Amino acid sequence: MNKNIDNFEKLANTSDYSFVENLTNDPDEELNADNKHPREVFSGHYVSVAPTPIEDPIYISHSKNFFEELGIDESLLKEENFVKMFSADLSNVPSPMRNKGWATGYALSIYGNEYYAQCPFQTGNGYGDGRAISVFEGILNNKRWEFQLKGAGRTPYCRGADGRAVLRSSVREFLAQEHMNSLKIPTSRSLTLFTSTKEQVSRPWFKEHSYSRDPEVIIEEDVAITTRVAPSFIRVGQLELFGRRARKHEHKNALKELEQIVLHLIDREYNEVINNDLKLEEKVLLLAKEFQDRLTSLVANWIRVGYCQGNFNSDNCAAGGFTLDYGPFGFIDMFDPNYQPWTGGGMHFSFFNQPQAAQKNFKSFCSALKPLVMSNQEYIKELDNIEKNFLFEMQSKIEKMWADKLGIKKFDSELFNELINLLIETKVDYTIFFRELSNIPKSIKGIEKSFYEAYNETIESKWNNWLEKWNLKLNLDSTEEELSKQMKLINPKYTLREWILVDAYKEAQNGNYKLVNELQEIMTNPYLEQSIEVENKYYNKKSSNFFGVAGVSHISCSS
Repeated sequence: MNKNIDNFEKLANTSDYSFVENLTNDPDEELNADNKHPREVFSGHYVSVAPTPIEDPIYISHSKNFFEELGIDESLLKEENFVKMFSADLSNVPSPMRNKGWATGYALSIYGNEYYAQCPFQTGNGYGDGRAISVFEGILNNKRWEFQLKGAGRTPYCRGADGRAVLRSSVREFLAQEHMNSLKIPTSRSLTLFTSTKEQVSRPWFKEHSYSRDPEVIIEEDVAITTRVAPSFIRVGQLELFGRRARKHEHKNALKELEQIVLHLIDREYNEVINNDLKLEEKVLLLAKEFQDRLTSLVANWIRVGYCQGNFNSDNCAAGGFTLDYGPFGFIDMFDPNYQPWTGGGMHFSFFNQPQAAQKNFKSFCSALKPLVMSNQEYIKELDNIEKNFLFEMQSKIEKMWADKLGIKKFDSELFNELINLLIETKVDYTIFFRELSNIPKSIKGIEKSFYEAYNETIESKWNNWLEKWNLKLNLDSTEEELSKQMKLINPKYTLREWILVDAYKEAQNGNYKLVNELQEIMTNPYLEQSIEVENKYYNKKSSNFFGVAGVSHISCSS
């Protein structure tokens, strides 16, 4: 790909700020100084706010793959303006770039229930981007992208917090986004990662080798800024905010602002499948169908690779149907349908409950759209039918995923249920098991690498019986060798497990970024058979020393 953006001025010339140019700003923003203190925002789609630079930024890493995809030459990493911009200093950006960013408000629903209490004003008007500030929107290689700094300082939605992200969580998000993209799952992307040793913030965390479920100490951590990039950052919670205001007639432009944000979402994320000539209600119904298709595919793929979002509220659900907000996420080690990496997440956001959580978010999405179709009972009925169809579509995607993952033509519930029970009974590593299964084993010897404990004759007999049944159902339209290759494109060899991430961010805290960059190379090739050194280091089960350990087996927050 041609790296045509080889200086900062060329990057500036790709500017195209559709969000701030086509939508409305908070009419009170000019009355509130720098807009870096908590306050209610009653209307408008965004608040203009300058990010707060980190002092003496230190470069850690950038996504080589994403630079290539955008056409950005790596020489820009040496340009002062580039470094300043992506460490939150917009003071001297050239025209037509803007020297202010924007933060957006959104509502919160947890498992389909509307919440207002998390807003400091108890009204829902103070909830939104508390430390994420979008700083740039442009068209690069014929595609529109929005660049957002996470940890860029306070906004009106900061709820009294410091607006910063720490190095630990920034390393996790930086690596996870590019890993997820390489797993062929829609996601926000990572551009750059900067830190500063001149600024620390306090965070609750765990004592070393603790088994506590709750943080026990306050620690000082270096701040960091990761730049995440997506076609847009419109969330289900964002549509909800305007849907609630329209439903309650909170101000005279409430319905108009809802229509504007929905049409903008369609333009940014769905313009290739929703014709601009259609009437508004027809666009809304198509949007609901398309989002349903994307969301069900997304969650099925999460389960395919062993990913658990941890905190799948409506405000962490991208309306474009991709993975967003890598806070308390986790990749599963030992298989457990109830796996949940976040201590505050509960069963409702656990690994196998993600389809139900997605359905609740989709219900909130449809509820937000409903004021736009109130003109006709037929439109309302159709939207209700689309909403009711979600779990059917979800189940269909899940069953196809399992069939593909197992290399069989059609989902077999008896074979699948027997497998799930065996996985639990035997204590099996999820990723390693399905990768070893991709070699088409005939006996337990071919999968025993994934077992956490020694097995007895009874277990051996059960597995050999299951493998015999499974072998008879394999999709052998092609050879076993071809099927094995196909399964290995579905079942990754490497996933970004927390015990791997801990070493990376601990090394980074000591100023050693070698492991961060090593992991970027490995985890952006998750399906490949890599070197024997890589296999010995990372194609392994979780150590028994890590089970139950705070900060490794579970985390309390995203910081």
